[in-house]
Amino acid sequence: MEIAWWQILILSLYAGYQILDELQIYSSASAPVFAGLITGLVMGDLKTGLLIGGAMQLTILGVGTFGGASRIDANSGTILATAFSVSLGMNPEQAISAIAVPVASLMVQLDILARFANTFFAHRIDKNIEDFDYKGIERNFLFGAIPWSVSRMIPVFLALAFGGGLVQRLVDVLNGPLQWLGDGLSVAGAVLPAVGFAILLRYLPVKKHLPYLILGFTITALLGTIFTNMQGIGSSVATVVEDFGVNLNSLPMLAITLIGVALATISYKNNISNGKKAASEKPTTTESTEEGEIEDDEI
Repeated sequence: MEIAWWQILILSLYAGYQILDELQIYSSASAPVFAGLITGLVMGDLKTGLLIGGAMQLTILGVGTFGGASRIDANSGTILATAFSVSLGMNPEQAISAIAVPVASLMVQLDILARFANTFFAHRIDKNIEDFDYKGIERNFLFGAIPWSVSRMIPVFLALAFGGGLVQRLVDVLNGPLQWLGDGLSVAGAVLPAVGFAILLRYLPVKKHLPYLILGFTITALLGTIFTNMQGIGSSVATVVEDFGVNLNSLPMLAITLIGVALATISYKNNISNGKKAASEKPTTTESTEEGEIEDDEI
């Protein structure tokens, strides 16, 4: 199926909005999983959107920006990967490796360009401050959103409007003469979320909270096994007993989440009480080991 003009328009406008949400509004609509959700709704395939968005969310789980640093634009990559995956029938894992990650990496350059363009309005605000022109300060502050939005809107619009043919040829090649490469990209796309977890664990204070990590892994394994076996038992009984109407759903993640919330609350309260005691003795500082692991809970 081809991408309709109204779908291109909505996705382009969303691409321009999501960066503003990330910078100022903070409604979480700029997260890759929400980009997949919105794109999936627009394209009519929510499952593919959530699969790609969730995978990209996990891929950048341990990647953050500090100061004025730029990072890969996983949101734009998610939008394009989801749109082309749905419209061309592309394998989602293949779309993650062949479209989402490369696009997200290339968008770093446009992010830098937007930052440079924004300095024009920053200098105008400096002049407005000297002249006590408060209306001018507000006006140029709002104008500063234009380079950010345009840096996302235009690439996404051009890719959706004119990139379908190129992506279609890419899909044909990956599923034809270069089938081995397409299979490799599918495997890589499935592995990328694990890379995000590895990066996150690399910088989290794992050594300090190792018991929580072990406990979480053990609980996940136990509940996953228990609920999976319960489903198997329920399915087997249902095939024998006609009146068996009990629905045994697999809900291990809900249980794990509640346990995690409880443990996080306990840890938070302990840190607050310890912080109050340490405040009277010496100021709290954030230190890191030679390996780069953050020792303190605050960054």
